[in-house]
Amino acid sequence: MEEQKKKPVIGISIGDMNGIGPEVIIKSVMDNKIYNQADLVVYGHGKVLSYYKKNLGLERFSFNQTDNAQHLNHKRLNVINCWADDFEIHPGADEKIAGAYALKALEKATDDLKAGHLDAVVTAPINKNNIQSEEFDFPGHTEYLTDKFEAKESLMFLCNEHLRIGVATGHIPLMSLHQHLTSELLEKKIQLMTKSCKKDFGIQKPKIAVLGLNPHAGEEGLLGNEENDLITPVITKLKDKGELVYGPFAADGFFGNASYQKYDAVLGMYHDQGLIPFKTIAFEDGVNFTAGLNVIRTSPDHGTAYNIAGKNEANAQSMRSAIYMAIDISIQRSSL
Repeated sequence: MEEQKKKPVIGISIGDMNGIGPEVIIKSVMDNKIYNQADLVVYGHGKVLSYYKKNLGLERFSFNQTDNAQHLNHKRLNVINCWADDFEIHPGADEKIAGAYALKALEKATDDLKAGHLDAVVTAPINKNNIQSEEFDFPGHTEYLTDKFEAKESLMFLCNEHLRIGVATGHIPLMSLHQHLTSELLEKKIQLMTKSCKKDFGIQKPKIAVLGLNPHAGEEGLLGNEENDLITPVITKLKDKGELVYGPFAADGFFGNASYQKYDAVLGMYHDQGLIPFKTIAFEDGVNFTAGLNVIRTSPDHGTAYNIAGKNEANAQSMRSAIYMAIDISIQRSSL
């Protein structure tokens, strides 16, 4: 008899308990078929899930409370309580205590990921302001996990079935972009993207498009020299090494005429250049994947959405896609 393959264990950090994270987690795991593919464990608190179960009228939802990720129920959602305080839940409220609890959940999930108890972690949305502390002095999850897993560089990689967009620079002010954008950085980001396409998505010879920085990709130097002086030389260097790298392309036309469909992945120069088209094209099922780490982390591509928290209005497709992508990448990496 063929030995049954071990299912990946996916951790889910609960994020800000006053946002839509708990709601989209619950909605994502109510179809029991997901437990045929992975064991799931939420890092947060059972009281939070019980509150939203009642508040949202999702009586079919049930979960198993456990002390650690090594003792899991394989047929239902597992929950690890990451704090012991008495607390209240206020959907839609921006509260410092919610940020503190989100950090406790993230820290515990990160510890278990480091220890090898998890194959991947999915992070529900945090409020980047109320989570700030001595322990979390980062712009977001991407930078936190890059630091915790001691990676020299990582790549914010927004993905769905039809589109993958990475950004050379992430959560930095636009006015300081010139301080960060270098040929070394661009080359590294393209290499991370290429490696991830191969390792995580099974694309043997990925075709990469690179966007320009300036309007009309600089218009041959008329609107800026970064394309001629910085971006094109990096593309040429990688092409000479046999990589399928093309550009730089003017971002507006590139997305306006759907040229992105011709490529396996796209590298933008800064956060909004990648995030705006991605969320326009793929918001409902988009996933934020941190490429370049020796571990797997995905998240939905939306925030805490305080304005609809606790109202049963949140669309869970992005969270569901993040969980399934974590499963798929875990299986893909284990096959290498």
